[in-house]
Amino acid sequence: MVLHVTGVRKGFGSRQVLRGVGFEARAGQLLGIVGENGAGKTTLLRILSGDLRPDGGRVALVGTRGYCPQHPVLDEELTVRQHLRLFQVAYRLPGLGGALRLIDRLAASSYLDAQVKTLSGGTLQKLNLVLALMHDPDVVLLDEPYQGFDWETYLRFWDLAHELKSRGRTVIIISHLAHDTERLDVLYHLHDGVLGPSPTTDTA
Repeated sequence: MVLHVTGVRKGFGSRQVLRGVGFEARAGQLLGIVGENGAGKTTLLRILSGDLRPDGGRVALVGTRGYCPQHPVLDEELTVRQHLRLFQVAYRLPGLGGALRLIDRLAASSYLDAQVKTLSGGTLQKLNLVLALMHDPDVVLLDEPYQGFDWETYLRFWDLAHELKSRGRTVIIISHLAHDTERLDVLYHLHDGVLGPSPTTDTA
């Protein structure tokens, strides 16, 4: 297993958001977690990414991780290319070849020199996704990754997700709706702070 989550709990004040969440993910697996708005999905993903400490429980992750938050954290005055260079330095990558291939694959090459403040929501999400993937992480954590995508880009996203799977990467997709569940290997449902198998799929 590349990811093992055991008994993760998190509360904010008197509200218990996660009540002992546990699951496993293996290499080369597409795993989905769905739940209503406010169910704790983003809190769980922030804990998996290391951005937030749980109150209890354990997260064991083998390898590198990439995190695509629901709301991009970008500098609106910088261009797309400048963001790629910043993350190139942060990831200690020798060049931008991989990032540029991803940008091209998502049909966003024409925006490389555009400032972030001029981009549409869908193009912002493309950049958000590329920044999470450009260092080729072992585990990819995606929070509502296709919001704002048109149909063509949505299909490109799934092609990319399945390519990552074929290369042994683990892809975890969190969404409030169970889109295209047949594309996933495992689907869980988060409800009232508890994670369980979705009635629409088998976790075996």
